Amino acid sequence: MATPRIFDNTEIAFQLKNDSQLERAFFLFKMISHQPLVRIGTAATNFALKAHLPVEGLIRSTVFDHFCGGVSEEDCLPVIDNMYNKGVCSVLDYSVEGKDDEAHFDAALKKTIKIIDFAANKDGMPIAVFKPTGFGRFELYQKIGEGKSLSEEETEEWDRVVARFDSVCSFAKERDVELLIDAEESWMQGTADDLVEEMMSKYNTEKAIVFNTLQLYRWDRLDYLKKALEKAQSNGYKLGMKIVRGAYMEKERQRAKDLGYDSPICKTKEATDVNFDTTLSFILENVKDIAVFIGTHNEESCYLAMQLMKDLNIGISDENVWFGQLYGMSDHISFNLAQQGFNVAKYVPFGPVRDVMPYLIRRAEENTSVAGQTSRELNLLSQEKQRRKL
Repeated sequence: MATPRIFDNTEIAFQLKNDSQLERAFFLFKMISHQPLVRIGTAATNFALKAHLPVEGLIRSTVFDHFCGGVSEEDCLPVIDNMYNKGVCSVLDYSVEGKDDEAHFDAALKKTIKIIDFAANKDGMPIAVFKPTGFGRFELYQKIGEGKSLSEEETEEWDRVVARFDSVCSFAKERDVELLIDAEESWMQGTADDLVEEMMSKYNTEKAIVFNTLQLYRWDRLDYLKKALEKAQSNGYKLGMKIVRGAYMEKERQRAKDLGYDSPICKTKEATDVNFDTTLSFILENVKDIAVFIGTHNEESCYLAMQLMKDLNIGISDENVWFGQLYGMSDHISFNLAQQGFNVAKYVPFGPVRDVMPYLIRRAEENTSVAGQTSRELNLLSQEKQRRKL
């Protein structure tokens, strides 16, 4: 039997938005749909923040409140509670771009531990997240990945990176909070993969606590996953995998071109979609050994996951399968899945308004470049406005 098409139900999708929030969302996506406006808005915002003009209130009441949960963990509580009442969990994501020094890495570790502790005491927050380069220098990951030998100083620096990973994974296991570790650029990712696997072998013996991230616009990731699964099976631990399409495409292609190697990115959007769906199928077929966080705004991939779960007799609330979307986007997917009883979590960015701006600007730019994403949001918001009028 075909999976019912549930994502057109706007009443469920926007149940947490009052009329003025609905209008604000419509206005924001309308703005984002015009590339020149995004460019002008970005330049104006950057200028205003650098010139210390009093624009934070305006940013806070528009784009910030739509895409972010708040300025601190406590400030996010109303968002977390409201969504959890409708069956949608939260993954708090401290979206402040870090700096490249030991003091900032230690601060990021402290912040991640604080978020895990906060999550452990909150029913609506079963998952936490961090980035590998939050805990160590990009160039260090890259150097190790390229097989270059480290100086004595760099070896000590790397030991500190490993220690940060270990303390955060150990704490997540102790507090029973799943920990998603984001993926970054391909030329540092191999080192991160090895380190995350080391953490899985230590902390995923009973169930998946530590999750790596597969960016499936990379054509080599399914092969990597198959090898990782063999290793996990023979060493008696579970894999945790977050799957996404990916976020560094232009950068990846440009570097491959500049340095004259084959691009790690699939040639077309269609090839990426096939790679994502094939990997998703492989994971669900091996769900006893791989827990998955399906990070996607693609409706067809969500329908495929729902259908496969049905075909493979995986319970809709099986703890090994999560769906995830970003806060402020794709509510029609998140809330309709939750209504059906699936495990759903929203990534909820937070942090001081000024510090989160680079994240928000990236979101706006990504939305203008994803064909169809913004127009789909606008259509659904229009539909809901119409429905409420009637």
